[in-house]
Amino acid sequence: MSEVQEAAQVTSEQGTSYAYKASLIGSAHRFGLTDEGLSWQIAGRAGLWRYSEISAIRLSYRPVSMQQHRFRADLRHADGGRIAILSTTWQTAALMAAQDHGFRDFIVALHARMAKAGSRAKLTAGLGRAAYSAALALLAMLAVAMAGLLIRAVATGEFIGALFIVGFAALFTWQIGGFIRRNQPRSYSFDRLPEALLP
Repeated sequence: MSEVQEAAQVTSEQGTSYAYKASLIGSAHRFGLTDEGLSWQIAGRAGLWRYSEISAIRLSYRPVSMQQHRFRADLRHADGGRIAILSTTWQTAALMAAQDHGFRDFIVALHARMAKAGSRAKLTAGLGRAAYSAALALLAMLAVAMAGLLIRAVATGEFIGALFIVGFAALFTWQIGGFIRRNQPRSYSFDRLPEALLP
């Protein structure tokens, strides 16, 4: 078991810990839940955020070409600091591995500790409203363009081209539809985390 996988496991008396490698070079990003707060070590820096000082959490679904099943938690501190926690880790130049159980356990435990500390953090899920609206507008334009191409292909008797357009549209809808559905902007509470945004 690698050091990142070991750090992603739930420890006993020290609380829950999690780690991932954001890139092939550099050390792992490490996080721990202690009685005092969220401890972190990123790129040679370290700190401790008290649970009451975490002002916001945003959960989202962020697939990439090498890992389609990828989730992200963005934490914001009251003084403006930001931390991103990803559900995947780089293992080799050609392999980005999922750490689903470790990520899920850590995020659930973080919310539980923040709730216990009486946190008033803003909890949001999905993309920001502006980014989501822009994505919907882009999809609408693509749908109109694809419909136009399909109509033209059928009208000119290019049935193979029409079949290709239908197949491409189905694949595109399957790929992008899940991203749009999961990342719909919404708020959530400490006792009801969005299941679609946890592995």
